[in-house]
Amino acid sequence: MSDGFDLKICCMGAGYVGGPTMAVIAAKCPKIRVCVVDLSKKQIDAWNSPNLPIYEPGLPEVVDQCRGKNLFFSTDIDAEIKKADIIFISVNTPTKTMGIGAGRAANVKNCELCARKIAEVSESDKIVVEKSTVPVRTAQAVRRVLECNEKGLKFQVLSNPEFLAEGTAMPDLMEPDRVLIGGVQSPEGIKAAETLVSVYANWVPREQILTTNLWSSELSKLVANAFLAQRVSSINSISALCEATGANVSEITRAVGMDNRIGKRFLNSSIGFGGSCFQKDILNLVYLCETYGLNECAEYWNQVIVMNNYQKKRFSEKMVSSMFNTVTGKKIAILGFAFKKDTGDVRETPSMFVVRDLVLEQAKIHVYDPQVSRDDMWMEMNYTCNLSEATHPGVEAAVTTSPNAYAACDGAHALAVLTEWDEFKELDFARIYQSMAKPAFIFDGRNILDHTGLRKIGFEVHAIGKPDPNKFSDL
Repeated sequence: MSDGFDLKICCMGAGYVGGPTMAVIAAKCPKIRVCVVDLSKKQIDAWNSPNLPIYEPGLPEVVDQCRGKNLFFSTDIDAEIKKADIIFISVNTPTKTMGIGAGRAANVKNCELCARKIAEVSESDKIVVEKSTVPVRTAQAVRRVLECNEKGLKFQVLSNPEFLAEGTAMPDLMEPDRVLIGGVQSPEGIKAAETLVSVYANWVPREQILTTNLWSSELSKLVANAFLAQRVSSINSISALCEATGANVSEITRAVGMDNRIGKRFLNSSIGFGGSCFQKDILNLVYLCETYGLNECAEYWNQVIVMNNYQKKRFSEKMVSSMFNTVTGKKIAILGFAFKKDTGDVRETPSMFVVRDLVLEQAKIHVYDPQVSRDDMWMEMNYTCNLSEATHPGVEAAVTTSPNAYAACDGAHALAVLTEWDEFKELDFARIYQSMAKPAFIFDGRNILDHTGLRKIGFEVHAIGKPDPNKFSDL
């Protein structure tokens, strides 16, 4: 090309997937021009500033390396679509809140709108890549919209699902387990897939780039997340049994995880999974099964969600019952609000449901999280739990956001660790104990603390899947 670039890529959507993915492609492919576009000027302005709109370790360095050279962020969507050879669709596909399939089916409105915009403004043939997590056969809908263009343009639609874990997105992108590319099994479709393969082949070994048909690719993403979430719910179900019998879930996971057929990953019990993908994708899978009349399959996968909800509710109820069956008026410190460490993402975070339950019990909540803003916290509480000043007058006064963990714990009757931030392991718990009301309770929702050491200090400690020495005398 006359401007020195071999290929031009446009990504529609500047969120958690589009931004980091395109930054890594730009870093690994200096001969490819990459531009991320979005309707939100605020979002694009943030990507063009030192203060990126998302927190992800390693991301700022990669963006700084490429921005203004072969990585760009723009709101001029039409112009960038016209320039592009490959267009990624990386927009939000939330669970529907009303209509057919409400509460389970994914809303693919944004994907369709992207396809219509591409068909409207394109002046040459394009490869269009689904990057968003979508229901099986969404590519067919995208393709039909694109084929209705009146200019005689040809579009090839590919599926290229993301398999990122927030907090480790950069290493996941730099050294992926696999890259999956699905396309129509026609000469044109295979050629388009090979074009995208050639992009990833700049840094990913060819044997780790898998090519399939469109429908296998779309379904693989849902299945991968369903299997991961299933492991979390499986070990969490065992954590409840451990607490009832005196077994130790950490010893169970070590014994089970040493079996090579099972493996050690995703066997840490906790208050439950969160984030934007697991619940949404499982509900999507449930809806697909129901749509095709596979009701037993739908019930099987729905139980993963049922168990996750049970684990969160069980944790809240244990806090209340342990504290003499009332938390009314008591200060409770919540350490961690993000759904996992090394991210500021609060979507579907289990912490939110525990906070909601305690607020409704009239506790005084003090939250500390190193990456979560109060605005983001309340936005998600309102969206997911319908908990806001409008629906529950006075609720915002019941929740304080603290500047650090020590301030959150000062005078508290209890503290609950709900996100596994490394800094929580290094806290001076002797100092915290002295500042708290007595008896001082700790509820470890992530099993990251030294429970024996905390009991020696004087805390009453309750942890997921761990036997309570006050209940069992034969430990």
